[in-house]
Amino acid sequence: MASNNDYLQFVLELLRETRDITYKKMMGEFMLYKDSILFGGVYDNRFLIKNVPSLKEYNLKEQIPYPTAKPMLLIDSEDPDEIKEMVSKAVSDLKK
Repeated sequence: MASNNDYLQFVLELLRETRDITYKKMMGEFMLYKDSILFGGVYDNRFLIKNVPSLKEYNLKEQIPYPTAKPMLLIDSEDPDEIKEMVSKAVSDLKK
């Protein structure tokens, strides 16, 4: 099942406090970038973020975005400030 534009818009609204967010549509899903770093995506209308060490404190549930993919973490928060913090931490880890 592919993600729809309505759900993407919902996720982008959740990311409104996070600067420099871009996305690319790929095979029916949406890859999310901050400062040109891929940090997550919208897969089957689920907002997933890469599984990095600094996100362990949030106790997020692991999800498989698509068959053969590594597990990612499901963002179930609707708090833009908390999401901004999670994205910032993930991007920081991914820069290392």
